[in-house]
Amino acid sequence: MSSKKERKSKNMFQAPKGTRDILPEEQIYWEKIRQVVQKVAKSYGFERLDTPILEEEGLFIKGTGSSTDIVQKEMYSLKTKGGDRLVLRPEFTPAFIRAYLEDGLSSRPHPLKLYTTGPLFRYERSQKGRYRQHEQANFEIIGENDPVLDAQLIQVFFSIVGGLGLKDIVAQINSIGCRQCRPAYRKKLVNFYNKRKGELCFDCQKRLRQNPLRLLDCKDDRCVLINEETPQTIDNLCLDCHNHFKNVLEYLDELEIPYILNSRLVRGLDYYTKTVFEIWPEEEAGRQSALGGGGRYDNLIKILGGKETSGVGFGLGIDRLVNFIKEKNIKVSSESLPSIFLVQLGELGKKKALKLFEDLRRANIKVASQFSKNTMNAQLKSADKMKVPFALILGQKEALDGTVIIRDMKSGSQETVLWEKVIKELKKRVKK
Repeated sequence: MSSKKERKSKNMFQAPKGTRDILPEEQIYWEKIRQVVQKVAKSYGFERLDTPILEEEGLFIKGTGSSTDIVQKEMYSLKTKGGDRLVLRPEFTPAFIRAYLEDGLSSRPHPLKLYTTGPLFRYERSQKGRYRQHEQANFEIIGENDPVLDAQLIQVFFSIVGGLGLKDIVAQINSIGCRQCRPAYRKKLVNFYNKRKGELCFDCQKRLRQNPLRLLDCKDDRCVLINEETPQTIDNLCLDCHNHFKNVLEYLDELEIPYILNSRLVRGLDYYTKTVFEIWPEEEAGRQSALGGGGRYDNLIKILGGKETSGVGFGLGIDRLVNFIKEKNIKVSSESLPSIFLVQLGELGKKKALKLFEDLRRANIKVASQFSKNTMNAQLKSADKMKVPFALILGQKEALDGTVIIRDMKSGSQETVLWEKVIKELKKRVKK
């Protein structure tokens, strides 16, 4: 088989930079994460909502913020033949709120709990766990301002990573205030940064004019050092934000969820208010490898044309979770692995095996076969590779006699049973 380097030299088509193929042998991780996400979502009362991959460009300019990196640097924009300005969905939350307003979800009982999984698209430097097309799970609770929902959403996050066997996970959490207290804090930040403007990176000098809060999130080494001396958000909260944040932390204490107060965590999106958080592997807290994050957005629905309605949500990076599971050597079993391999020989055997395969499938017995292979050795080798416990052998003689041979793949022992008894016998053996 030719190497990837050799294939490149032949000028073959390749996946676009920052994207990748998820091969069949890797699907077991993705399937496991989706299964756990779905199970946890149902147990907490979340309903699934799927939104289009294509959305109007203005939705994210208005919802996410015109000065954010997503809008200025990362969105894949296109203009249709009809003149519409569309983007490949860069995040879920504005799309959820658009659906909430457009599809009448606002008339349902609140709080409304919604979730989804699917691809997002952002133009950014490709690196490990960071792809231009990546998959995310997203959870939103819309319609209540109670701090208990902030804590429960973080609990949902921990339930998912716990269900995947991941340990030593910690939440980083902060409060960035609201429309009442943030203007005074913003003024303090501007005064602080203006005194050291010449030391800031180019992007932060630009952000200082547009959204100074985002300077706290800069990863440039020069700015990181400066940010250690900035005024802290939690020291500048109004009474309502202070009490809200205090209650969130008390709920997390009650749930015994480990957390770190990070006074410089802002999440970099304009719609966030009050609580913001990220979930990290404990030993990597502070690097660029958060498994996901989110926060409260009490103004977003009004910004996008609805009534003033509170919301809180988070996104979980499935690509990063897959990489983390692999790094920790966590074994992931697949519920879809077959327990039976159906071997067929001769034309009559193949015809009868085709019917038997369907009978087994309808009986919820997971079965594999390779009808295009005609020799017993080739088919049994395939059964060995799949590590199935049993093989069924159906040849010309068995087809005429109305029987099937059950072969124990481990011991090699075989037994002939009647066609009408094979499903009952297999269920008994597979159960053992």
